[in-house]
Amino acid sequence: MDILAEGEWQQWFAVKPEALTAEEKREWVATQSGVTCGSDAFFPFGDNVKRAYKSGVEYIVEPGGSIRDDNVIETADSYGMVMCFTGMRLFHH
Repeated sequence: MDILAEGEWQQWFAVKPEALTAEEKREWVATQSGVTCGSDAFFPFGDNVKRAYKSGVEYIVEPGGSIRDDNVIETADSYGMVMCFTGMRLFHH
């Protein structure tokens, strides 16, 4: 849902809020810490973990089971992130 779409924002706000600039978004993300990221599926690549880290993620919970788990664990370790494997997938194809 696009909360800023015409006809939508009026349900929530008296005045349409301005969208954050790229710089404002960067500043806000930089203040985040202790963020947890949970996934119903495994993280297939270390770059997913790196991207999560850039958003303030310090803890990752996922089922595990990727053939690349070793790379994902290594990436999380390199950023000092805690990764917990649940061994249970809730999403099924």
